[in-house]
Amino acid sequence: MPEIDPAKLDRSPAAGRFGRRFGAGDLLFLEGDPATEAYLLQEGRVRLVKRVGAMERSLRVAKPGNLFGEAALGHGVVHNATAVAVEAGAALVLDQATLAEVLGSDPAIGARILRELARRLLEAEDQVEIHLVRDARSKVVLTLLKLVQRSLGVGVTMGSASLAVSPMELGARAGLDVDTVKRVVQELRDAGYVSVAEERLEVPDIDALRELVALLDLEDHIARPGSSFAPTRSR
Repeated sequence: MPEIDPAKLDRSPAAGRFGRRFGAGDLLFLEGDPATEAYLLQEGRVRLVKRVGAMERSLRVAKPGNLFGEAALGHGVVHNATAVAVEAGAALVLDQATLAEVLGSDPAIGARILRELARRLLEAEDQVEIHLVRDARSKVVLTLLKLVQRSLGVGVTMGSASLAVSPMELGARAGLDVDTVKRVVQELRDAGYVSVAEERLEVPDIDALRELVALLDLEDHIARPGSSFAPTRSR
């Protein structure tokens, strides 16, 4: 399915009827609230955060063209995160009734929504895998490899890649705070695995990054208590 330019959402028939603007810092919905509306972002960025005990953890940062709050497309559910606008923007706001109308009347927007739902399922699978990793460095490296694979294709293992990802977004995807992400990225820069140019993260050698993921995974496996590869004390 071809990509749809998010800028074209403003000119869609649905934008005039279901579009809503918001300001920086606006709260779009709260974790635990009844999920009645989903959002297809047109402009700006929105951060999704979840409370874990006394702390808030960033889950992801939605960008133009992204769908969030998709729990509203189900029945009798609540939002599992809080949505806060990082900057002023606009979104198409869809409940179940308007979603059915948009799917029938605006094929371009309908295609975008279906594509976003598929992407969110893949992202959820990636996050489960990332969260099973214990070490912060491993989480960041695996997250970078997943982003490269989503950008270029899973089968691409050679060459380089350029990612438009901020420390905040990388931290949200890896389940880490921004300071930890910045520290790990600096370590990867020092080792030559990544570089930063014009607010983009450059991966000069995808295969080297993939090999690093495999090495860190092996180290993590060896370090796990009870692992068949864990070192044992000699008698």
